[in-house]
Amino acid sequence: MPYAVVSALSHPGLVRDRNEDSLVAGPWTLCATVTENPQTLFFPLGTPLVVAVADGLGGHPGGHVASALVARRIASAGAALDCEDAVRDAVDDCNRAIHAAAGGDAGSGLATMGTTVAGVVLRPGSLLVFNVGDSRVYAADHEGLRLLSVDDRPPPDSAWGGTHLVTQCLGGSPAYRRVRAHVTARPLLPGDRCLMCTDGLTDPLPDDVLDEVMREHDDGRAAFELWKAAITAGGPDNITLAVVRVADE
Repeated sequence: MPYAVVSALSHPGLVRDRNEDSLVAGPWTLCATVTENPQTLFFPLGTPLVVAVADGLGGHPGGHVASALVARRIASAGAALDCEDAVRDAVDDCNRAIHAAAGGDAGSGLATMGTTVAGVVLRPGSLLVFNVGDSRVYAADHEGLRLLSVDDRPPPDSAWGGTHLVTQCLGGSPAYRRVRAHVTARPLLPGDRCLMCTDGLTDPLPDDVLDEVMREHDDGRAAFELWKAAITAGGPDNITLAVVRVADE
């Protein structure tokens, strides 16, 4: 049976006081915590395996609450994420849960808490890629680094182009708004690798740097070198990432 090797870490960076990112790998979650050494986990691929990152919105109270809620709900969905519709339903459920949690405690100042999410569901022979917001999923194989997710950001030529605004996220407003999760399916073969990360990695580092690191290193070493490169580039935001590799038994 094929299996997945997942190497992940989460760090506040050099500027932010708090880490508002969260991460899920199968039943394992890492929420608003700090790791400088990658955690490497091994999972059989007999049932769907979800790996995802969530980036709590900066400038909004409760970003860490929103990202942790999403990570834990996606982890709980687990093996039920067996098709594109199931993934969309899980993302919709996360969005409703964030709005419900914010509205249930109006005095806490959490009315606008929100988060992005980006991840993959690995199944024998196939991969589901999903995201809302500007956290990203890349393929990293013999063809090089390729973006698989869809950035929810204003067009570059618009008045808001080049900013850190997102055109949709989970939560993020006092009134409930539906989201349209980007979900695509693609083949999955032994040896395939992918990278998912929050914008604390991609904002300071261009894709060619990510590609170089992924070509030179595997698993935990790749995750560590990516984090180190973002820190060297100034570490302006929380950095959360997961490197996933599919292997034969």
